[in-house]
Amino acid sequence: MNGKFKREISLLDLFLIGLGAIFGSAWLFAVSNVASMAGPAGWISWLIGGLIILVLGFVYAELGSSLPRAGGIIRYPVYSHGPLVGYMISFITIIAYTSLIALEVVAVRQYATFWWPSLTIEGSDSPTLLGWFVQFLLLAAFFFLNYGGVKAFVKFNTSISFIKYMVPILIIVILFMHFNEANFTIHGFAPFGASGIQSAISAGGVIFAYLGLHPIVAAASEVKNPKKTIPAALILTIIASTVIYLLLQVSFMGSIPTSMLTNGWGDIHEEFSLPFKDIAIILGLGWLANLVAVDAIISPGGNGNIFMSTTSRLMYAWAKNGTFFKKFAAINNKTGVPQASLFLTFIMSVFWTLPFPSWNTLVNVCSVALILSYAIAPVSAAALRKNAKDVERPYRVRGMKIVAPLAFIFAAFIVYWAGWQTVSWILGVQFLMFLFYWLAKKRVPVQNVSFKQQVKSVWWMLAFYLGMMIVSYLGSFGGIGFLRYPFDLVSVGVVALLSFIWSQYTALPEAIIDYDEVEEEAISNPISKIAGRKIGS
Repeated sequence: MNGKFKREISLLDLFLIGLGAIFGSAWLFAVSNVASMAGPAGWISWLIGGLIILVLGFVYAELGSSLPRAGGIIRYPVYSHGPLVGYMISFITIIAYTSLIALEVVAVRQYATFWWPSLTIEGSDSPTLLGWFVQFLLLAAFFFLNYGGVKAFVKFNTSISFIKYMVPILIIVILFMHFNEANFTIHGFAPFGASGIQSAISAGGVIFAYLGLHPIVAAASEVKNPKKTIPAALILTIIASTVIYLLLQVSFMGSIPTSMLTNGWGDIHEEFSLPFKDIAIILGLGWLANLVAVDAIISPGGNGNIFMSTTSRLMYAWAKNGTFFKKFAAINNKTGVPQASLFLTFIMSVFWTLPFPSWNTLVNVCSVALILSYAIAPVSAAALRKNAKDVERPYRVRGMKIVAPLAFIFAAFIVYWAGWQTVSWILGVQFLMFLFYWLAKKRVPVQNVSFKQQVKSVWWMLAFYLGMMIVSYLGSFGGIGFLRYPFDLVSVGVVALLSFIWSQYTALPEAIIDYDEVEEEAISNPISKIAGRKIGS
C-alpha cells in the first residue's frame, strides 16, 4: 500500500535544513582555494556567487510556494516542457546529489585524519581501506536516520545545528583578532585579475558552497504551510550564508602571517590544505584547531544526512515523472518515506566513494552538474507563467521577464567558468542521455505529451549545451584562448539568452501538473491534476 507524505517541517526546521545544507564541507576547504585563485579579491567571488544564488532563490521561491512538490526541482521541467526535458535534468541532478553525499563523507574522513592518521594514505588525500570503511559506516548511519521518517531526520539535524553554526562564527571573531591589513596590498588587491575572481566561483568551490537550496524545495510536500514557509526559508538561508562566507574569507586571508605571502597567493591552497585548522595551528591556537576538527566532522556529516534525505525525494520525483522505475515512487505507509528511493540513494553514494576521490577532485564536476539542475528553474518558472496561468502564486517574482533570463545567464557563466575539460564531458554525457531516450522512444511516457512534442520541447536545451561547448572550447578557461575577456562572457550571455528565448517558444502549450498524496491536506489547486488530454497529438 502506498503511503502519504507527512507535513512535519516548520519554518525553523526548514531554515536549519537549508543553512545546514550550505554549511557542510565547502566552507572548510574553499577559502584557501579561493585565496590561491583570486588573492585578496576572493571575497568578491563570494559576493557574486551569493547574488547569483539570490536571483535563483527568488525563482525557486515562486515555484516552491505555488507548486510544493517532493523533489519539485526535477518535476517542474516536466510540468513546463514535458518528460524528455525532465528526464535529462533528473539524470544530471541524481548524479550530482549522490556524488555530493560521497563528497561530505570524504570531507569527514580527511579532517578526522587529524586525530586518526591511518584513515588516509600518507602523502595523499585518498583513504586507506580503514578510511573507506569509516566512510561506508557514515553513509549507513545517514541511511538509517532517514529510514524511520522525516521527524527523526529533523530532530537529528536540529540537534547538531548549534555546533555547526557557532563554530564558523567563533572562527571569524578569533581570526579578526589576528588581522593583518598588509595582506590585502602586498601583492595587489587582485593579482590574478578578473579571470581569477571568475575561476574561483566554479573551480574554487564558491558556487558549490552555496548550492543548498534544493533540500528546501525537495521537502516541499513535508513542510507546514509551504506557500509561506518555503519563500521565507529560501531568502533567509541565502542572506545568512552570504554574510558568513564573506566574513570567513576575509578573516582567513587577513590572519595569514604576512611573511608567508612572500611568494604570493598562488600556493596558499597547498600550504593550507585544511585552511582553518592549519591557520589555527600556525597562530598557536591549538584549542581552535581541535574545535575546527570536531566541527569538520559534524558539519559535513550533518550535510550528508540532509542530502541523503533530499536525494531520495529527488529519486522519488524522477520515478513520479514516469522516466524512471515506478517502484521508486512508492512511499512507506507508516513512515511516509520513499524507502526504495532511499536505499538506491545509499547504494549510489557508496559507489561514488569507490574511486577513492579527494574533495578537490569531485567538487568542480559536482558544482557544474548542480548548477545545470538549478539553471532549469528560471526556464520552467517563466514558461509556467504562460502555460499554467491559473496556478495560485502566493509568492510572485516581480519582473519575471527580466529575472528569469538573467538567472539563466548567470548559471551559464558558472558553467563556463568551470573550464573546458569539465564542461565538455558533462554536457557530452547529456547528449548521450538524449540518444538513449531516443532509442527507447517506444517505451517512454507519451500518455500526456506526444514524443514529437517532447523532442520539440528539448531542442533549445541541446542547442544551449552545444553552444556552451563551442564557447568553452574557444574560451580562456581551459580552452584554446581564441575568445578573451570580455568577449567570452558576451558569447556565453548571447548563447544563454537565445536558448532561453527558444525555450519559451517550445514549452508545452498546456502544463501537465500532478500532485503528491499528503496527510490531512485537500487538493485545492485548480489544475493540480494532470491534464486530461494528450499534448502534441
